[in-house]
Amino acid sequence: MTQNVYDNPEFFEGYSQLGRSVEGLDGAAEWASIRALLPELKGKRVADLGCGFGWFCRYARQAGATEVLGFDVSQNMLARARATTADDAVTYARADLEELELAKEAFDLVYSSLAFHYIKNLDALLARVHAALVPGGRLVFSIEHPIYMAPAHPGWSNDVDGRATWPVNGYLDEGPRTTDWLAKGVVKQHRTMGTLLNILIGFGFTLLHVEEWGPSLEQVAAHPEWAEERERPMFLLVSARK
Repeated sequence: MTQNVYDNPEFFEGYSQLGRSVEGLDGAAEWASIRALLPELKGKRVADLGCGFGWFCRYARQAGATEVLGFDVSQNMLARARATTADDAVTYARADLEELELAKEAFDLVYSSLAFHYIKNLDALLARVHAALVPGGRLVFSIEHPIYMAPAHPGWSNDVDGRATWPVNGYLDEGPRTTDWLAKGVVKQHRTMGTLLNILIGFGFTLLHVEEWGPSLEQVAAHPEWAEERERPMFLLVSARK
């Protein structure tokens, strides 16, 4: 079963205070780049895997989707999503993405934001996603960038021209990585970019766009605390077609 850190009170309290939790999609620095990857949503059926507070589900409906189904393992996240959604065309369901079953050719778009890096058996999930898409359907998702997930050993010290560098630790050693973020012992599944993209290709997806996302210079000017995030990409954004 997926580690359900979002029902950990300490984690959920911290997560609820993040900009993306308070401000929604506009509070996520990478949202503009993800939005540019989305297909036309009018009249489409959409699934959101790891829907959290339901921000994207509501966005998809506002953009004209006829049916939106959001899945999440966290009772806390789903309770917030349901409390802030008043739309019969948006449905939320509790599901472990490791075991999630999806109807065949039921969706025009499967979307996921920062959830797939928690999934141990991602191959099986992506196989089910491929089967659940109609021919020509899209998969659009973001994950923590593999380089971001494999940071240097604690205490590493290196400096070039007064700037910190960000070497990686065992990048080719795939598997679980444990970090203390908002709570202790959060487990994420590290895999190389090559592994991830080849899983998609192997299941028959056509890659449309791959972006190693980091804040723009304009974003750093507005948020100087993000400057260090230009030293290595934070997120990997992917758009693929069945």
